[in-house]
Amino acid sequence: MEKKRHNLSKSPLIEQIPAACSNELSAVEFFEEQRWGSNPCCVKCGSVEVYKMADAKTGERNSRYVWRCRDCKEQYTVRIGTVYEESRLPMRHWAYAFWRACTSKKGVAALEIKRHCQISYKSALFLMNRIRFAMAPDLETAPLLKGPVEVDETYVGGKPRYRGISKRGRGTSKTPVFAAVERGGDIRRHVVADVTGRTLKAAIRQVVDPRARIISDENSAYNGIGKEFAGGHESVCHSAREYARGDVNTNTAESSFALVKRGIIGVYHNVSREYLYRYLWQFDFVWNSRKLNDGERIVLAVKSAEGKRLMYKAA
Repeated sequence: MEKKRHNLSKSPLIEQIPAACSNELSAVEFFEEQRWGSNPCCVKCGSVEVYKMADAKTGERNSRYVWRCRDCKEQYTVRIGTVYEESRLPMRHWAYAFWRACTSKKGVAALEIKRHCQISYKSALFLMNRIRFAMAPDLETAPLLKGPVEVDETYVGGKPRYRGISKRGRGTSKTPVFAAVERGGDIRRHVVADVTGRTLKAAIRQVVDPRARIISDENSAYNGIGKEFAGGHESVCHSAREYARGDVNTNTAESSFALVKRGIIGVYHNVSREYLYRYLWQFDFVWNSRKLNDGERIVLAVKSAEGKRLMYKAA
């Protein structure tokens, strides 16, 4: 029997990315193509009666890559209405950071972006935080998880305050994280205040379809949740060395946590509780788009950057 051959065809975007990372005009045109395609429009009024402004002396494109609308007379660039609005960083640095963030399974450190782009560490953090914000899911429109849904919790970062503390993290400075993952589908992870039954059950209700079937470990915090879901609730007992019973297991959720912890330890080294949720956005985005090739994943992230602004409160 002839073996099924993998699709090794190259994505045309992968060939465009290196140019976008090294040339500013190529970078701007790359972002414009992903945002508007062949139908550029005004970001202010939506009119398609727009044109690229040119330099009066050379006749070439304006050095700020400005567009102008014939209807509302407003000027704008591809940055307006995105996470890179009001950023002074060249677009080629944004292209490189999007590339690395979307193709690195365990993430990319801001220090590495700093070295490769030759920018300050503060600028690299600014850039990466906004890219993670672009990757953040919209929980109001995101579909609820269906079918068999594995739920689990873990502790990330920090160190035990005393010797002999349980490896599970209770009584330590570690941050509790909850995860719900649909078999063969998406994952939802977020930082929780604690791992009590009230908190974990509320987290499940927020992201899981009422018709789903809940699968967990023996943690008593999940007891009784099956009454609220049509598929009921089943669990495996890890303390009794039971890790799977038929299709009842939490292996997918646990392996997803392994990727997060390896990324934190090996790439970021330390992430505070205050900002951990942003890193989870990135890990979840890469997981949920795992069936796409790298080029498609980059396009998805760039398109997700539109309509988002990360604003900081005044001190």
